[in-house]
Amino acid sequence: MGVYNCEKYLQQALGSLYAQTYRDFKIIICDDGSSDATYDVAAREAAAHSNIVLIRNQKNMGLNYTLNRCLEYADTEYCARMDGDDISMPSRFKTEVAFLDEHPQYAIVSAPMKYFDDGGVFRTGKGGGEPQPKDFPKGTPFCHAPCMVRTDAYKAVGGYGVSDKLLRVEDYHLWIKMYAKGYKGYMLEEPLYMMRDDRNAAHRRSFKARVNEARVKAIAIKTFRLPVWNYIYCLKPIILGLMPSGIYSRLRQRKNG
Repeated sequence: MGVYNCEKYLQQALGSLYAQTYRDFKIIICDDGSSDATYDVAAREAAAHSNIVLIRNQKNMGLNYTLNRCLEYADTEYCARMDGDDISMPSRFKTEVAFLDEHPQYAIVSAPMKYFDDGGVFRTGKGGGEPQPKDFPKGTPFCHAPCMVRTDAYKAVGGYGVSDKLLRVEDYHLWIKMYAKGYKGYMLEEPLYMMRDDRNAAHRRSFKARVNEARVKAIAIKTFRLPVWNYIYCLKPIILGLMPSGIYSRLRQRKNG
């Protein structure tokens, strides 16, 4: 867990891990230079639970750098991801561990998410099946926060890229690197994770992040030697970033029902 300014929700997030039906795990938390009491909350939890490893960045470094610091302490067969303001459903770890145990051909497993806010769940994602390289230009093939990955796959690709050009798309780039090394992944159909979101949010992503997304799409096309017409997918994040906020808001609200 890379955590940043989530003092209000961190204890609930950790509570969802303590409630897992699969019990044999440890929690590696890196506070990314929070300016609120996030680190204090994490420190209290670490003092109360022997399976928590707590580290801290001296200043805010970004999620990619922070997750790589977590990976330095990973000595288990599998690594799961989670954000500090979300909720893992009780069967998440048991389901993902069982899948990787039973399917050695896969290095990545993830699942759809339920999106929620203070008003409850307002959207449920969809998933299912093995993404193929040809699917990558359409968008990131795996939900990042609910994923579980074989640790040796993380190590084989050197973890997350730390360039500023990969901020907000570090997971997208990670999957490209893993697939390029011959690793494969699978998306389950059953939602196992609840992501805290804002159904009314508009333009949450900066234009720079959208440019980064377009750049990573181009990397996928080049890496997998896909037909040149796939570059049309690189235009989508740019168009969304340039879209008037009112139109973007209406499209998002329609998507969220």
